[in-house]
Amino acid sequence: MPLSLVAYRDNTCDPKKCTMKKLERFGLLKVVTKINQIQKNTLLLDPRANVLSPSDKSWVKSVTALDCSWEVFDATDFSAWKGRRALPFLVAANPVNFGKPFTLTSVEAIAAALVILGEKNQAEQILSKFHWGLNFLKLNEEPLDEYSKAKDSTEVLKIQSEYIG
Repeated sequence: MPLSLVAYRDNTCDPKKCTMKKLERFGLLKVVTKINQIQKNTLLLDPRANVLSPSDKSWVKSVTALDCSWEVFDATDFSAWKGRRALPFLVAANPVNFGKPFTLTSVEAIAAALVILGEKNQAEQILSKFHWGLNFLKLNEEPLDEYSKAKDSTEVLKIQSEYIG
């Protein structure tokens, strides 16, 4: 059974270009507009948290992306969510930030989390809705494969260090 996908949106980006709104239109993700609508037991993608690893799979039932401005992000206390995780080093494949490290769209971030958690088919499904989407998996094939085989976050960080040098 695929993981439930959620996005918190603060509506600061153009809804016509928003990857989360597009996934919502396809019925692949639920968008929430209030912080208190985010379930406390979700895997919350937060770049300030400990790194995600395959060992998290045992408790993850849903993945939530924070699709909001940095001002909102920095002003919000997400410490109540115990399942906060950051993604390791990956590069963007989206047309705006192609090749830039750590500048993923929300769909790229969710897809990366899915691959690391062993849900590659679900990652391919959501990325296939974007003409550039599957390129994200090709561009990051080697690190994603290695991250998905790591035993824990310490090993993910060790692998990451090989890429960032």
